[in-house]
Amino acid sequence: MTQADTVETGQGDGHRDTGSAARRAGIRRAIRRGSLPEPCRRGPALAVSALLLGLSMLLHAKIPNRIGNLGSLVETFLPWSGLGIPVLLAGALRRRSASAAAALLLPALAWLNLFGGMLGDRSRPGGDLTVAGHNVGAGNPDPAGTARALRASGADLLALQELTRQARGVYEKELAGTYPHHTVQGTVGLWSKLPLSDIRPIDIMNHGPLADTVPADQKAASNRALRATVSTDHGPLTVYAAHLGSVRVNPRAGFWTASRNIGVQALGKAVAAEQNKRVVLLGDLNGTMDDRALAGLTSQLRSAQDVAGDGFGFTWPASFPVVRFDQILVRGMEPAGSWALPATGSDHLPVAARISW
Repeated sequence: MTQADTVETGQGDGHRDTGSAARRAGIRRAIRRGSLPEPCRRGPALAVSALLLGLSMLLHAKIPNRIGNLGSLVETFLPWSGLGIPVLLAGALRRRSASAAAALLLPALAWLNLFGGMLGDRSRPGGDLTVAGHNVGAGNPDPAGTARALRASGADLLALQELTRQARGVYEKELAGTYPHHTVQGTVGLWSKLPLSDIRPIDIMNHGPLADTVPADQKAASNRALRATVSTDHGPLTVYAAHLGSVRVNPRAGFWTASRNIGVQALGKAVAAEQNKRVVLLGDLNGTMDDRALAGLTSQLRSAQDVAGDGFGFTWPASFPVVRFDQILVRGMEPAGSWALPATGSDHLPVAARISW
């Protein structure tokens, strides 16, 4: 082999090496393109996510409760679904996806349609009666301080839930001077500046067709709700104070609401049978006004917060409220204002409302 042949052969190997390297680099680029989505790939995914978010808002009532009460769980936190809008918008802007940005109009309009009216102050001057309710918390370390704070609220009627035997005497002592009339039925109580009559407990724990099949010694205590008549200058006012059963979220049962839902049925039946046109319900209902499970009450009564509140009025947990479990519902009365009071030693915030005839 001549020298020229040797040089020519070396150049051929160099071309082959360069070609192999180029092919390897091309393969690596193709793999990267397949594993790391480009803007054109992520844009449609963001658009689909935005449409699904909007549909979940518009069709929340169609989300079934058959599996873990998923529909009620979604509705409990429905106002917070709006947080998905800025998250998806940031993704659309980053990816410069016009389709994703346009798709976000659906959830934005759906959220505004559902909750836009809650953003402002809907209160008005006036109010003939101020009512307040508070789940004072069984583990409240300062019941005396809580009682003093509630006394300073100026409420004419005050409904308390989760009263313990140990704390009951403290509340009775601290509130006696301001509220000469009161009744306590189990763990709920009603304090009033106006005379009370026709007081009776309401069994919200053993209601429905299965209640009669449960042995007496196995039934839950019927000490979580009461009914009373308040004498006012405008005539009698029926007041219900209630603490519905707790709700739980766990992997097996999902959103467990059985006890709460039984209480809704019992209270709904009592309100439906109430002959007095003027009714106020004060209580920890362990549910929001968006939850379909509370329809037995929301179909008959109006939320003072929805009608005349400022914002959403979240009440639980008191340290960082994310839902409104504590409600003031009325019938035959006109809410003039509704608000949450400052935190006490409880894990719930107190709520108050001004109502007019």
